[in-house]
Amino acid sequence: MKMDFFTLLPGEKPLDNIKPTCGFAGIFKEIGVIGDSLSSGEFEAHDEDGNIVYHDMYEYSWPSVLGHLTGTVYHNYSRGGMTAKEFYGSYADQNGFWQWNQAYIIALGNNDVFVLNHPVGSALDIHPENPKANPDTFFGNMGRIVSKLKRIEKDARIFLVSMQRRGEEYGDPIICAAAEEMKKMCQLFSYTYLIDMTGYGPVYDEQMRKTFALGFHPNAMGYYSYALMVGNYIDYIIRENPKDFFEVPFIGKGYKNKDI
Repeated sequence: MKMDFFTLLPGEKPLDNIKPTCGFAGIFKEIGVIGDSLSSGEFEAHDEDGNIVYHDMYEYSWPSVLGHLTGTVYHNYSRGGMTAKEFYGSYADQNGFWQWNQAYIIALGNNDVFVLNHPVGSALDIHPENPKANPDTFFGNMGRIVSKLKRIEKDARIFLVSMQRRGEEYGDPIICAAAEEMKKMCQLFSYTYLIDMTGYGPVYDEQMRKTFALGFHPNAMGYYSYALMVGNYIDYIIRENPKDFFEVPFIGKGYKNKDI
């Protein structure tokens, strides 16, 4: 049997191969997800006056789908409207969400940048060993979150998710610039990787929403599709950096293998 199915193929790009099982994403036993409505499985309904009413339906969220597909336990710390500033400043503490996991997926930015207009900042705002020095920007607060998670588990694998482009003349350049800063952010922390949905994910434009959305937010097929993209992107990262994941079973246990 050839092992090509399990290794990175020459010239392969993220999301070139969508496996129904999400491949090596299943090597983790516990993953925490920090995100906004995209991660909480938010659906849009209308009240009797035609006003939009938002419902977080976690059982339909992409972390829930990934849990079913991979057997991994996903702890969902997300909520519609969440920002990096609120998660770090109050929400995580109020809900006891600073919990140990082997890995974390952080998918924030839309509300910070496009709803509440928080300053975006850059990777230069991040001081990994002194997060109190980070300014109150999106990247400053993202840095605080990762620093906190690394204090909980220094060997945790961290996956940052960049925003999808929308095909908008105004928003897309901001989204693309933020993704470039996320690449730099990954270099500041150990075992930290970018799920680059900006560069490799589909454009979440009006045409895509005709099939995969219910209003602006995804529909059930949209969340399922996003789960497959996130899971297969993690599989790609693992196949691209296999040695980084040899000791996943040892995370938090203090074991080491000298041959790594």
